[in-house]
Amino acid sequence: NWRLVKIATTKAQRKLFFNLRSMKQSFATLGPDEVAAVAKTLGVKPEEVVEMETRMTGGDVALEPTNDDDEDHYAPIAYLAAESSVEPPMQLERKQYDRLQDEGLREALARLDDRSRAIVQRRWLVEEGEEAATLHELAAEYGVSAERIRQIEVKAMQKMKGALTALA
Repeated sequence: NWRLVKIATTKAQRKLFFNLRSMKQSFATLGPDEVAAVAKTLGVKPEEVVEMETRMTGGDVALEPTNDDDEDHYAPIAYLAAESSVEPPMQLERKQYDRLQDEGLREALARLDDRSRAIVQRRWLVEEGEEAATLHELAAEYGVSAERIRQIEVKAMQKMKGALTALA
């Protein structure tokens, strides 16, 4: 009954660890009613009973594969990203940075009027494989000159830069 990972650390968990197995034998299954009865008898929360049952019936999982030829052996480390040159803290930092950039861009775009937002999105934020709209295409669509579209675009970019600077 030895485990690599300690499964009972609090007083309530130790009480469950030492009594749950014997109490389970008196029940056919450990359904919601039985969980409530065990919890009441031992003076613990029903959630703690379910958690301890899960801990006791589950096995330890090794992160590294063993040298055994056991094909059923599960090693989570084998499923991690193949990019081993980047440390996990750096990966996390990069993901957080990307998320903050996305949120900042969305907030900066939200501060623009509809026409300016549409112009910036069609000129700069096109999906991969799509072509950005030209000044002349947008000018024809909005009934203004290409120069006016350029001016609106420049002003919108300045507003966005100010918004992003304020957010940082």
